[in-house]
Amino acid sequence: MAQLIERSFRERIVLVGVTVPPETPEETEAHLDELALLVDTAGADVVGQILQRRDRPDPATFIGKGKVEELRELSLAVDSDTVVFDNDLSPAQQRNLERLLGRTAISRTEVILDIFAQNARTPEGRAQVELAQLRHRLPRLRGRGVQLSRQAGTGGGTGGAPMGSRGPGETQLEVDRRRLLRRMTKLEDELRAVTATRRTQRKGRARAGNRTVSIVGYTNAGKSTLLNRLTDAGVLVEDRLFATLDPRIRRLDLPGGEAVLLSDTVGFVRKLPHQLVEAFRSTLEVVAESDLLVHVVDASAPDSDAQIDAVHTVLGEIGAAEVPELLVYNKRDLAPGFVVPQGAVGISALTGEGVDKLLLTIADRLRAMEQVVELLVPYERGDVLAALHREGEVLVESHEATATRVRARLDRNSGGKFAPFTVAS
Repeated sequence: MAQLIERSFRERIVLVGVTVPPETPEETEAHLDELALLVDTAGADVVGQILQRRDRPDPATFIGKGKVEELRELSLAVDSDTVVFDNDLSPAQQRNLERLLGRTAISRTEVILDIFAQNARTPEGRAQVELAQLRHRLPRLRGRGVQLSRQAGTGGGTGGAPMGSRGPGETQLEVDRRRLLRRMTKLEDELRAVTATRRTQRKGRARAGNRTVSIVGYTNAGKSTLLNRLTDAGVLVEDRLFATLDPRIRRLDLPGGEAVLLSDTVGFVRKLPHQLVEAFRSTLEVVAESDLLVHVVDASAPDSDAQIDAVHTVLGEIGAAEVPELLVYNKRDLAPGFVVPQGAVGISALTGEGVDKLLLTIADRLRAMEQVVELLVPYERGDVLAALHREGEVLVESHEATATRVRARLDRNSGGKFAPFTVAS
């Protein structure tokens, strides 16, 4: 599907979903419905689908010889260009299927990579997507080498290989591998430089005492709409999957007067390709280092609990599983009968319903993470007093004979620097 942008017609797709325990048939159908949305987002049309139940995947074709024949007949009947599996295929399975079906066979991973490639706008985003694509493509180069390699010779050449087997195909395969590896190394170097810059910027924000709140959630849950509602960020909003990939950071003023940095991140999805998680790790580090995660959930989605689990899976992969989380059920205007679980907040980012309560809840959650300390600051240390006002919330300030007594609320990260002036309780 890498040529979808360049083609003037919409590709015709047949979907394949296979239920392998512990997955249930109902879950497979839900995943296939989501895959259909992904295919539509990529710019293609679903013209048929096949479901199957198996105890384990077939090593050669994933679905077995009989099902391959059924799939081939369906593909011919609907004149499909490509077959898309909801499951990941090994390089060998992919080659076997393409040979037997007479058409391209790809997996959900390649569809998602294609969508990311279409939507990446910044140089960093494009580099991250290209790196993920190359990591996915590298183990699949073998097929081309087999097609081009010469089959002449049966003797025992050097190392026991048949004489003549080192033909132009093998040479081309090695050339392709080296080219991909060189390009991957270059991209990794570029992204390491970006990562270093991002970390320097985050350290600067931390020294300035800026708290960070990250908006996370399943793709199309309304994260960008919420960011626009809270900060007038002007981020692109579309009712489709992965409409925005590039992160945004904006200042947000909370009801108590505190200011925090609010960041929007790429949307997550079930079976998010591991290559993408790795490539976008530098972008997603801001999530792991946040003070609070605002986890936006689509209240109108029929499988919102499964979407929450999928987000938690990705958060675990990027080391953000322990960051405090506030569940926010969005799109209440589309689900008027939805009952918001205790401890969560219900909103409509589109209409503004519940947003004031959300801001109060964010402020309360952040305040609860802070500690109230009492300090004695000598009069000659005006710099310390100024830092307290800048980095914390001064609750009480009184003047004594030799020092200023201050009762202040500080976050746990910045509290240590004022330890020499803290009065033991």
